[in-house]
Amino acid sequence: MEQTSPLPSDSRGLCTLTDGNAGNVRQAQSLARVLGGEARDLVLPPRAPWRWLAPRLLPGATQGFGPAFDQLQRRPPTLAIGCGRQAALATRLLRARGSRVVQILDPRIDPSHWDLVIAPEHDGLTGPNILTLLGSLNPVDDAWLADARTAFPAFAALPSPRTAVLLGGDSAHYRFDTDAFARLAILLDDMTADGSLLVTTSRRTPPAVIDAVRRRWAQRPHTLLWCDPSDGPNPYAGLLGWAERIVCTPESVNMVSEACGTRVPVQVFEPDRVSGRPRRFLDALRDRGRIHDLAGAPTLFDGEPLRETARVAAEVRKRLAMPA
Repeated sequence: MEQTSPLPSDSRGLCTLTDGNAGNVRQAQSLARVLGGEARDLVLPPRAPWRWLAPRLLPGATQGFGPAFDQLQRRPPTLAIGCGRQAALATRLLRARGSRVVQILDPRIDPSHWDLVIAPEHDGLTGPNILTLLGSLNPVDDAWLADARTAFPAFAALPSPRTAVLLGGDSAHYRFDTDAFARLAILLDDMTADGSLLVTTSRRTPPAVIDAVRRRWAQRPHTLLWCDPSDGPNPYAGLLGWAERIVCTPESVNMVSEACGTRVPVQVFEPDRVSGRPRRFLDALRDRGRIHDLAGAPTLFDGEPLRETARVAAEVRKRLAMPA
């Protein structure tokens, strides 16, 4: 691989760039957090026609992301971290202005347009400037979990075992509808007759499923439901921090990765119904013994936490010769 010169110690700063998608924001900010320093977080408002073919260059692309990005191009950061296709065009443009750039997720064009590309193993992307990881970048580590427990101390009083349930939604690889939820609820009611149930939905959860969740469990003893802001502050971090076991729907690599960043058993609902790249990810976790199928697994088992963010950040520092 071509040698790189060190990043200067008089850094003009670190910047993350995303389209505002929660999963993309979380990955970019998680990497920036471990790399250290104050990061400016920029959400890009892509304009037509550039957004249609990003990260490919079209004439006028430097004007495609609005005034905040225009200002950033005039004074480019030392290091820019992008996640997602729109951000891949922005980081590509910043590299032309002198920034070092790290792009998270497969940009679907020649990776040599970026200093480093970070992609999940299940994408199958390879090359001299490719860093791969199992799952996705996220903030979950022991310190993050301790902070989560501090932020939600009341959860400690809930009866043990505390089962956190992370509900996603439909995707190209799995359909999570009311029928699927009914199948999940039967399994959960059987396994959580004792203890407490802590349930959270996501932005992707269909409204009909949310209604079914409330009808099924709103009156259940020792149950916490969070479906939208009307239920109070989002307790997601607290659920991961206080859970003694976690149950996930299978379609979200990000959600399963974060659950597996804890030190408790993780059971996945209907993993064999998932197709495509998420299925390859789940199969890799099963081969490691980190997850089991909810329908046939023991409720308690040992599992090594999935902590890829720190490892990837260390490799980024090494590859870019970043100062300690």
